Formats: sequence, structure tokens, C-alpha cells
Amino acid sequence: MSGFVEKPEPLQVPGLVHLHTGKVRDLYRNEAGDLVMVASDRMSAYDWVLPTPIPDKGRVLTQLSLWWFDQLTDLAPNHVISTELPAGAPADWQGRTLICKSLDMVPVECVARGYLTGSGLVEYNESRTVCGLALPEGLTDGSELPTPIFTPATKAEVGEHDENVSYEEVVRQVGEETASALREATLAVYSRARDIARERGVLLADTKFEFGYDGGTLILADEVLTPDSSRFWPANEWQPGRAQPSFDKQFVRDWLTSAESGWDRKSEQPPPALPQEVVDATRAKYIEAYERLTGVSW
Repeated sequence: MSGFVEKPEPLQVPGLVHLHTGKVRDLYRNEAGDLVMVASDRMSAYDWVLPTPIPDKGRVLTQLSLWWFDQLTDLAPNHVISTELPAGAPADWQGRTLICKSLDMVPVECVARGYLTGSGLVEYNESRTVCGLALPEGLTDGSELPTPIFTPATKAEVGEHDENVSYEEVVRQVGEETASALREATLAVYSRARDIARERGVLLADTKFEFGYDGGTLILADEVLTPDSSRFWPANEWQPGRAQPSFDKQFVRDWLTSAESGWDRKSEQPPPALPQEVVDATRAKYIEAYERLTGVSW
């Protein structure tokens, strides 16, 4: 089993139609036909949406995405129309809400990797490949790759796990022209973001993007380059051959798999509530990532 431990009831807002409750975001449509995307403080781990929120997380994700969209606008147009709060929306939505273009979304998670870790490392150890791409011998956990690679995945429903696929499978699903455009845009955006992050003492190990079409134009959508969608590592602590310290939900993962939590990942039982110290440490990591990257105090 997996999914929501406690699925929230969507807020009913005059003039908005609720479309979807995701792991972190709630989607609505306004009367003009635009998407209203609200980032919650929900935290997911191991394909579960946990019962304990991380305060300010939704605002950090939204504000960091907006900052990145500004850095990338010449490379990839994005879906943001406005950050104005919709009339009648609760005050708590301030800072976590985007009014966005309604796009024809491409059903592919566009993953770029510049370093070897995670599911890529697992595949590499088995076959010296990642998503079917051959890599050199001698790489280890945290190794920088000779060049960034495009390693797409299928987009999973809440409670299910994204599955890495080959480029050829993306071509089969969406066609050569779209697959090529996705790969080119993903690697261009990753490379720009990697260089910006590195200037700020942060390594962008990997990240995932979502794209959609507005007519014939490919548009960068959803969130971008946040601790939820990316692995950020402090550059001064990078040491290949071990798991790297990171600006993300690692405190949550570590506690859930510890004896203290009492939770068995392989059981059908939902995970327990997080203790306050794990909540506080995770919130601090998200805010540190925002501050390091943007140079702005939270």
C-alpha cells in the first residue's frame, strides 16, 4: 500500500473548480480557464504522503520556482501568468499560489543527471548503464558524469513510483520530434541551473522537469529546481564514494527507516507522524537551500 495517510479535503473557493489533489499541490481551474496551482506543506516519502506537514514548505517551493523561472526565461518559456491571490481564496494561499497557463502536458518526467546517485546508481551497478545509456567504468556514488545525461521516467499516480525508461521508449510514446525537444530543453535548463548553483556553492546532482505545449510552443511547467524535484548537495562537502549530505527530505527518510520510527517500509502500514525535531530540521534545510541559491533571506 501507499498514497495518502490522510487525504485532505479540497477547499471550496468561489469561482474555482477543484481538479486534482497531488502529493504536494492542489490544482484548480478559474473562470478564465487558467490553472490555479497551490503548493501545500505536505511532505511525501517512500511513495506515501505523510500525516505531518513541514511549515513554510509550500511557500519555499513556490518562491524558489519563481526565482528559477526568472533565471531561465531566455532558455525556456514557463507557464506562470500571475502570482496574484484569486478573489475569495484563503489568506494562507498567499505566497504559495500560481496562476498558470493550461497546457497540453507531455506525460514524461524529464530527468537530467550530472552526478551518479539514487536509482541511476542502482542501474549503473547492475549494468554500467542509466536508462540504457552506457557510462564509463569506475564511477561510484556521487561521481560527476563526463557530461549531463537525459534519463526520462514515466509519470506515476499518487502512491506509485516513477519508472525510469529509455529515450527510445519516450520516442515510442510521444514521437521523435517531441522526444528530441524534451531532451534538448531538459539538458539546456539543467546545464544553466548547474552553473548558477555551483557559483553559490551548491551542486545540482539531478533534477526533473515537466513540460507541456501551448499551441506549438514547448513550455516549462509545474515546479522547477526545488529540493522536492532536485538533489542539491553542498559543494564543500562533496565526496564521491558515499551518500552526500543534501538539501532535501533526507532527515525524513532517515527517521522513517530508523528503529525509532518503528515503521517497516515493506509492510502495508502507513508511516507514523514525524517528531518535531525532524520537522524543524527539514524545514531548516529547505530554507537553507532557498537562501543559498537566491542570496535572499527567508
